[in-house]
Amino acid sequence: MRTTFFLVVMTFFSFAAIAQTPNNDPVLPGFPQSFYWRNNPADWSVKNGVLTIKSGEKTDWYISPTDGKKSANSPILLFPAPKDFWFSAKVTVDFQSQFDAGVLAVYANENNWVKFAFENSVDKRPSIVSVVTRGISDDCTGTTIEGNSVYLKISKSGQAIFLYFSSDGQRWKLARALKLGPEQPLHFGLSAQSPNGAGSTATFSEIHFKPEALKFWTGD
Repeated sequence: MRTTFFLVVMTFFSFAAIAQTPNNDPVLPGFPQSFYWRNNPADWSVKNGVLTIKSGEKTDWYISPTDGKKSANSPILLFPAPKDFWFSAKVTVDFQSQFDAGVLAVYANENNWVKFAFENSVDKRPSIVSVVTRGISDDCTGTTIEGNSVYLKISKSGQAIFLYFSSDGQRWKLARALKLGPEQPLHFGLSAQSPNGAGSTATFSEIHFKPEALKFWTGD
């Protein structure tokens, strides 16, 4: 009985350690106070509204369309999502290996989610990559980006989810519009991955979140 109680207490305090900043403020200003990690990162920090996530080696989030193999060990910081919302960030990645990435995500469950990534793509060029998973991952590599930073934005309006990117955080280009499924409880968040490497670090700055819909297609 004492052993069970000890484990419960330790589990509670372990969760609390990652669920709050030292002064018990929300982890990110303006974001929901409730959040959790889906897989713990190798390291993470928040300072002056800038979030840094370090992934471990061979970390990925993907269900292969070729053989159905599932990878689900990337660290993802998740927040409960309202019905309509948008969030954005400047994403900077310390690219080391192929497929290293910083990610904005929308998560329904283990088999239904969206990963919007700034990724060191198959030809090892930083690119805008979207992965829409409904049982199997639909992987789309888009625009190549010069440098190691870009702005990403995700908005949800009704059942529609829109993915945008920008070079300056002002003028946004639509990368993809999709429907993840019928209305259901969702979470949104941020992640880092290193499928082929020893780990990577993604830094998220100029982070914004609003529980409101944006205009279809333009993201205004």
